Order: sequence, then C-alpha cells, then structure tokens
Amino acid sequence: QVQLLESGGGLVQPGGSLRLSCAASGTMFSIHNMGWYRQAPGKQRELVASITSGGSTKYADSVKGRFTISRGNAKNTLYLQMNSLKPEDTAVYYCNAAHRGALYWGQGTQVTVST
Repeated sequence: QVQLLESGGGLVQPGGSLRLSCAASGTMFSIHNMGWYRQAPGKQRELVASITSGGSTKYADSVKGRFTISRGNAKNTLYLQMNSLKPEDTAVYYCNAAHRGALYWGQGTQVTVST
C-alpha cells in the first residue's frame, strides 16, 4: 500500500511562485509513473503534469512553460515548481502514483492565487 503526502500549497499573488512536494512511502520499489492533478470548485479533476521513473514528462497545455515537474534524489519523491501563477490555477492539487497495477492519491493541498 502506497501512501502519498503532499505539502507546499498556500496563498500566492498572481505572478508568484509555489513549489509542491509529494513523498511516497510504503514500497521499496521505484514507482514508475507519478503526477500532479488538480480540481477546481465545480470542475472535474484534471492532469497537470506527469513524469516517469525514466524522466519522461507530460504537461497540460494550460501550464506548459510555467510549471515544471521533477523527481527528487530520494526515491519516490515528486515536485511541482509553479511559476507565473494565475487565478485560474486555483485548485486543490493532488499527487498521484501508478504502481503495480494500482492508482494511489494523496489527500490534496490547496493552492489559491489571488490578490
């Protein structure tokens, strides 16, 4: 059973930056695919970015050039560097892991972009 713990959300002004972190525990193996999703009020959860253990990345068109997903040196850690934040980036951000045929989710961290 994989557990995911996110941190790093908060309130930031438009144009600002935040860095989200996700630490996975419960497995001694490298998780192949990890990603960040977000869900704004009244909207469906959507993929923000994903990364494989080999370093291949995917981004939603809305965040390309502003967000960067990366994996840490410690096994199964995940980051999302968010720059040039916009009010429309406001959402709960969830860490996701696909491991051995199962999907795992973190509890979510709130990101609010507002003046």
